[in-house]
Amino acid sequence: MKWPSSITLIRHDISAYNILKDKRVNDPLYKDFLASRKDKKNYEETRLLALLVMQKFALGIGDADTPLANEGTQAYKTGLVLSSGKVPDVVFVSPYKRAMFTLGKLIGGWPALAKAKIYEEERIREQDHGLALLYNDWKVFHALNPDQEALYELEGPYWYRYPQGENVPDVRDRNRSWLSTLTRDFAEKDVFVVTHHLNILAMRANLERLSAQDFTFLDKREKPINCGVTVYRGHPDQGKDGKLVLESYNVKHY
Repeated sequence: MKWPSSITLIRHDISAYNILKDKRVNDPLYKDFLASRKDKKNYEETRLLALLVMQKFALGIGDADTPLANEGTQAYKTGLVLSSGKVPDVVFVSPYKRAMFTLGKLIGGWPALAKAKIYEEERIREQDHGLALLYNDWKVFHALNPDQEALYELEGPYWYRYPQGENVPDVRDRNRSWLSTLTRDFAEKDVFVVTHHLNILAMRANLERLSAQDFTFLDKREKPINCGVTVYRGHPDQGKDGKLVLESYNVKHY
């Protein structure tokens, strides 16, 4: 079989940005901004509120340096549950800080995981949002850059590319490149992956040949949860070179 025997994908634990998003949603200032944006009657008011939101909810660090928001308790508990299974042959981890910290906490609950060969792999990093990162929220970014909002509405979330960043097909392309490495170097091996939500969806889209509409539905309705576990199992009897089949998706172990 050209494919790995199994691929286990885990999204990182709760990040500082995840917590920031939750605080923002319940903040009166943000609610006023959303109401003004929806009303579309006073652009200057919307713009002012957008600037205030941008200043109030700023991490002040790049995406690669965004840390976990907690002690990694979800990852630790997930590691404890997974520790009853077979130790993988190889571990791939996104070089982003929140993914690296998550792997550390997984190893805390599953010490034997550290015996596997570990590779940092930049091709499984999160989608690059480019200039939009400066605004901390895509709605704020669009409110302050109406041309970008018009382009987003014209192209849709799948095809729209952030300035100096990526769109979904870009993420799928680098995920596909990484998959080629797996088939070349890790056939019939057990592979463990700590990555990000959009890369997990890119993996599903590539392995299951999902359309843009299928991808958008998953991203909207079945988004990977923090520390959710997704497993593909290799079936040598399916097809000429075998096949990876989705065994479970987005399972919570904490």
